[in-house]
Amino acid sequence: MRAVIQRVMKASVSVDGEIVSSIDRGLCVLLGISHNDTPKEFDYMVRKILNLRLFDDDQGKRWMKSVKDKNFEVLCVSQFTLYHVLKGNKPDFHNAMGGEAAEAFYQNFLKELGKAYDHGKIKDGKFGAYMQVHIQNDGPVTITLDSPAQTQEPKGALKGKQKREKTAAAISESSVAKQNTGSEPSLAKPGTGLESRGMEEGSEKSRTETGSETSGTKKGSDPYQTKPETRAEHRSRDITIDDSVDELASELHQKT
Repeated sequence: MRAVIQRVMKASVSVDGEIVSSIDRGLCVLLGISHNDTPKEFDYMVRKILNLRLFDDDQGKRWMKSVKDKNFEVLCVSQFTLYHVLKGNKPDFHNAMGGEAAEAFYQNFLKELGKAYDHGKIKDGKFGAYMQVHIQNDGPVTITLDSPAQTQEPKGALKGKQKREKTAAAISESSVAKQNTGSEPSLAKPGTGLESRGMEEGSEKSRTETGSETSGTKKGSDPYQTKPETRAEHRSRDITIDDSVDELASELHQKT
């Protein structure tokens, strides 16, 4: 439930040019009912409306007395537009309780309000009618009030919110890892433990690639660097040298 509570010098409701309800000093309460509301919200809303300290005491001290303390009246008006959702510039009211269910709920609320105060001091408009509401706001003083069920997030919505927050955090961490290592961020789902492993693998891959590039640069920096000889290559080279020496000695012997 949602209420807009106004401290008034006087207020009235007219339908087709005829005044159907009016009060002098007191409260004018515009009341919205959502499709999720239950009678459990009655107690909280009734207690708050009747006990809000919006009036001065006899010495003129402000915010000391409630409508009940001052024995003033309360004018309630059903206001389904309080549960609007904007779609672009057009309001949508699918969150409001509709039709006959809302009227029955509203009438039961008025009964509970009168039971807690005085039925003769609780006035209302005409449910479902096209009304003109005349409010002479005193102050002005306007208070908005939601029942506890409306201020708490549903469990499903809370879980979805937590999931979105975890996903956003994982994306943020992956972006930082990409900036630091040059690797691609992990696409692992958050909460599984794989996202950190994916980032570690990406960092290790980056370090390996960087090391390979450094090694390649060192090898290519010396154009005369050769591979060490194997044992077979060394023996073959020795034999070739020995043969060349023998041939040269034979030629010298023949000349002499």
